[in-house]
Amino acid sequence: MTTDRPVPEAAGKHWPQGLLRTAAKGLRRGTGVGEHVRTLALPGRALRVAVRRGSPEWPPLLLCNGIGARLELLQPFVDALDRRRGVIRFDVPGIGGSPPPVVPYHLWTLAPMLGDLLDQLGYQQADVLGVSWGGGLAQQFALRQPARVRRLVLVSTGTGALMVPGHPRVLRHMLTPRRHLDPEYAARIAGEMYGGSAGVDPSRTRELLRSTTDLGPGRGYYYQLLAAAGWTSLPLLPRLRTPTLILAGDGDPLTPVANARIMHRLIPRSELNIYHGGHLDLVSEPKRMAAIVEEFLDAKTDTGTGTANAAGPPARPSSWKAAQDRWRKARQNARR
Repeated sequence: MTTDRPVPEAAGKHWPQGLLRTAAKGLRRGTGVGEHVRTLALPGRALRVAVRRGSPEWPPLLLCNGIGARLELLQPFVDALDRRRGVIRFDVPGIGGSPPPVVPYHLWTLAPMLGDLLDQLGYQQADVLGVSWGGGLAQQFALRQPARVRRLVLVSTGTGALMVPGHPRVLRHMLTPRRHLDPEYAARIAGEMYGGSAGVDPSRTRELLRSTTDLGPGRGYYYQLLAAAGWTSLPLLPRLRTPTLILAGDGDPLTPVANARIMHRLIPRSELNIYHGGHLDLVSEPKRMAAIVEEFLDAKTDTGTGTANAAGPPARPSSWKAAQDRWRKARQNARR
């Protein structure tokens, strides 16, 4: 893993140098071998990003994290994926090493940031996985820029304001970022809040959520809460034509499994996988979950029905690479 500090000339186009220095400070731990961590200057904001380059014939997998979580939380899942698969992770503005925005944002306005990120990294298209809060961001991006999402994976997530909520005694823990800052508190509430293996081994959840740097969520956490206020994908899901895998735990207290069933009924080309577990199984049971995700991403999909056949390599890798090359040439010509 290597880390770049932002180049002042480039970063200064959108962000003061002081903010970018803060973003890069103290973030050298917690990512895997071969991953490149850096702070990118995107239109209107700076974003801390970790990139693992994979085979050029495979589309990368863009990961959208849950509320208050830094990109390091997803490391066990990334390590369990095929090494040939490129992976892109990022800290949401105001979380970890990404500076907070000047003004609060909303999921409707944040989704284009993912397109800017892919542009900056030189990708026309990606597979996108969103977990919990990140599942809302992934849905919004797929609805707004469908041509940029080859396949969509939604994990432990729902449809926003119009969804079946968890129990109030569970949701109250979401009002503050304390679980990300206080390891003992995280262990105490793990079973009640996350279910699955978190209830069996709370110490494991404590280790997953504990800070890997000295930058814990603060104002950025409340920005994330505010970003989901009033947002819902429910009436738009029938228009979502991207092949979609919906993963839900049968013991998830935060996001009841009924939400996954509703999403499956509304998304035309969706598959539903209800696993035995809870809200955090993507990182607490990474090998099992990675195998399910890999099978979906590698399947050949019938464009008419959305049904999948698990045999074979990633869908049309050569044509994806050719399309990627054409897109890069078009961008180069546009700059001349």
